[in-house]
Amino acid sequence: MKAWISAEPGGPETLVLGDLPEPVASAGEVVVAIEACGINFPDSLIIQDLYQTKPPRPFAPGGEIAGTVLAIGAGVAGLAPGDRVIARTAWGGLGARVAVPAAKCARMPAAMDFIEGSALLFTYGTSYHALVQRGRIAAGDRVLVLGAAGGTGIAAIEIAKAFGATVCAAVSSEEKAAFARDCGADSTIVYPPGPLDRDAGRALGAAFKEFGGDHGIDIVYDPVGGDYAEPALRSMAWQGRYLIVGFTAGIPRLPFNLPLLKGCDVLGVFNGGLVANEPEVAEANIAALLRLYDEGRIRPRVSRVFDFADAPDAIALIAGRGALGKLVVRVGGQADG
Repeated sequence: MKAWISAEPGGPETLVLGDLPEPVASAGEVVVAIEACGINFPDSLIIQDLYQTKPPRPFAPGGEIAGTVLAIGAGVAGLAPGDRVIARTAWGGLGARVAVPAAKCARMPAAMDFIEGSALLFTYGTSYHALVQRGRIAAGDRVLVLGAAGGTGIAAIEIAKAFGATVCAAVSSEEKAAFARDCGADSTIVYPPGPLDRDAGRALGAAFKEFGGDHGIDIVYDPVGGDYAEPALRSMAWQGRYLIVGFTAGIPRLPFNLPLLKGCDVLGVFNGGLVANEPEVAEANIAALLRLYDEGRIRPRVSRVFDFADAPDAIALIAGRGALGKLVVRVGGQADG
């Protein structure tokens, strides 16, 4: 079958369109004909051997798909050929078909199309776990979202608003600020590109503190890191929750006296770890997200759909932090063979 193949570590330019063996459904698995593949920042890391997971080569990147079940393995219950599903695959999404554990699949709502379906599980799953299990979000919380115009950032805005929070979106351009407001953010802060000198860091911290007011910021959602982390941490409320989601601007060095003085929690967020260690919680999170979708309270914001032939361009765009919301590659009908 046709797939975009990573045969050696490197950037999107090293991917080659070629053939991989047809997948077979082992016990507990289903084979899915892929209609669409959501592109996420880890896709740019996994092909460079910079992600937590390092699949054996050759492999196709793409960790989030929507498609139709073709075949089921022994012991699979609740799914049948012809079912429309969404799934987290870790890799393999940029190919015509993939074998995936049935437990990692969810039936698509009737109103959801394949493009939206391929843009839900990764970003919304991460953000829901971050805000609900790790951040203990409550109505009235003041939530600062860094990198707010990206896929996880937009998901965090929508989920926080669904829980009754007030949200400030911190972004790197006026275009991204307008996009974040359109997705529900109550206010925005435009920060300069890093690295930040002392004056820029202090100015950014002052803007964060203005949003927090006398109370401070209850939750910081941070997929960015770098020089933006310390100004955000200094703006926390007493017993606030700082959520470490990623490091698109680099891994920060944070002074440990700040969590002590703020009495705040600094919490790691790894949805893959939740899936592996608490699958029942992860499954409940997906069910909750699908309810929010059915209620119209969240909606995947897909800003661009790429043809299968242009899949490496989608990974390059997200690696360069130029994407608004989600990017999706249309696979069905273009990757046959």
